[in-house]
Amino acid sequence: MSLTSANSSNEARPVNSPGIGVQLKSIRMKNKLTLREAGNLTQLAPSTLSKIENEQISPTFTVIQKLATGLNIELPQLFSKPRITLTSGRRDITIKDQGEYHFTSTYEHELLSTQFSNKKMIPYKSKVHARSFDDFGEWVRHSGEEYLLVLEGEVQLLTEYYEPVNLVEGDSVYYDAMMGHVVISVSENDAKILWMTAK
Repeated sequence: MSLTSANSSNEARPVNSPGIGVQLKSIRMKNKLTLREAGNLTQLAPSTLSKIENEQISPTFTVIQKLATGLNIELPQLFSKPRITLTSGRRDITIKDQGEYHFTSTYEHELLSTQFSNKKMIPYKSKVHARSFDDFGEWVRHSGEEYLLVLEGEVQLLTEYYEPVNLVEGDSVYYDAMMGHVVISVSENDAKILWMTAK
């Protein structure tokens, strides 16, 4: 399919526009516009829009400009293939206190959403037993990035590149998990935190 534009001699010349009809319809549907509504925005007849979408006519450059202006998009968006988003529809509910528990000398972990494999992130809650760096003996480090949210109590985050920082309920931090890090409780009772580790 092609559209036409004017050259220096004001003569019409073809301009390739593969799939412009598919693009136009995709953009219109994404914005939940009827042909009539799109026509009002672009100052083009609904029948004209329908013919363009069904590849029955080739829009002129002037029409292309009206489409871009009326639909509030950039011209290239009419010439690139629509991005298709696939969804797996996966869902995994973890009832309170019914996650998969793992105990260490420093943390009591409750892994969440354990039914799924190949997750892009690993969510888990932890009770922090550790009270000093010596409880670990060395830095903890692993691939990916990590998000930590304090649910209860107060913790201190120790990292090899930054000064220690204390975090209380509601505070959070996001960091590179390859950087050496450990979390210790500094409140009277062991703190509880939510961790999200992204691959």
